Amino acid sequence: MEEEPKDIIVLGAIKNGAKKFDKIRAKTGISPEELNQILEKLEERGFIKVDKKKGFLGGEKIELNITDKGNNELQQRIYEMEQKWNQMVQLYKLGDKKKLEEFMGSNKSDFAMMMFFGIMNMMMFSMMFSMIGASMGSYVPPDQVPPGAENQMSDAGADAGGDAGGDMGGGDGGFDIDIGF
Repeated sequence: MEEEPKDIIVLGAIKNGAKKFDKIRAKTGISPEELNQILEKLEERGFIKVDKKKGFLGGEKIELNITDKGNNELQQRIYEMEQKWNQMVQLYKLGDKKKLEEFMGSNKSDFAMMMFFGIMNMMMFSMMFSMIGASMGSYVPPDQVPPGAENQMSDAGADAGGDAGGDMGGGDGGFDIDIGF
């Protein structure tokens, strides 16, 4: 189960144009050994296909492409992540610390994917941590955050993150801190 979010991140990287091993590795920050295992698993499940083409100097060029089955799985997972993010935003807006903390705790394995696909609003996300009195590091270890994750958007997730946290209490960019009074 722990590897599954990385599978989806790799699938998203391929869909967004990273068709070669090195490009996928650079976009995802996954080690070569682990990435190779993930790619093999994705191919076995029919989510990607390996296309071998003739290279410029007669050598073989390998390109990875997402299949319809892989695209459907990716879109379903993005939709599920959008729904979870929207639930977190609602719990935050309602001020229900206990439910927000429980929900975040039970869904923390999805946070790296939400970041990678640009589903979450990072300012709103940090305000949620402030509300429950936790640090992001206790929910998302730094080594699990994909490189540039908050800047990467998929076509399906592009609309979700922008509107979800749009009204951040007056628009002054500050943090609302609940001190319990």
